[in-house]
Amino acid sequence: MNAETPPAEPAAPPAAKRRHRPEKQVEITDPKAIRALAHAARLEVISELYSTQASRTATELAAQTGLTPSAMSYHLRALQKWGIVVPAPTAGDARERRWKAAGTDFTIHSLGGVAGPEIAVLDLEIDAYRRRALAYAKARNERREAGDTAEGPSSVVLASNLLYLTPDQRADLTRRVFDLLRDYELEDPDHVPEGAERIATMWSMIPDDRGPSSEKASGKASMAAPAGSATKAPAKA
Repeated sequence: MNAETPPAEPAAPPAAKRRHRPEKQVEITDPKAIRALAHAARLEVISELYSTQASRTATELAAQTGLTPSAMSYHLRALQKWGIVVPAPTAGDARERRWKAAGTDFTIHSLGGVAGPEIAVLDLEIDAYRRRALAYAKARNERREAGDTAEGPSSVVLASNLLYLTPDQRADLTRRVFDLLRDYELEDPDHVPEGAERIATMWSMIPDDRGPSSEKASGKASMAAPAGSATKAPAKA
């Protein structure tokens, strides 16, 4: 299923060099740590810091999430406790601490269980994506009401597919999707190419046991989260 799929456009070279970075995976397996992530502001922080690989102050992150700087500092310290974020070098004005992602990729590995804490994290990720979609629709409607009738290719893409995959195929598909996303990461997060628009992405893979021929698999389920979810931490729109 596809919604508002933009028409095909001529292939163009990348607008900027893409980042060649040493990979450092941050994996969360402790159920207490997973439960600690079930907070909208903390997930937005993870999304922002891991997706951009740039440092931010508590004040900057608070402005994005609607919290006070002191409340954001509390959440950052909680994320630091679980090794998800770390203090970043400070340039210039050193009066406020800067924070950065503790690695390049962030993954949640659940050991399963009904209504586990990873489901609460997934709910918050979906809610965050819904807020991005509603904010985009509101801004687009305001532009139209102001007389801006220019309509380029749609910026919104939604696709949903049902696949039958072996465990090895699932792992391979996850790796290939994440490798593709990395091809579009900026080499220098502080220098955005002219004309580039900040785009939020979400990719998810969830077993569907409702089909007539599906077989319930055993073993460890995983959800990779920005992001980009598997769910990958997306960039905040």
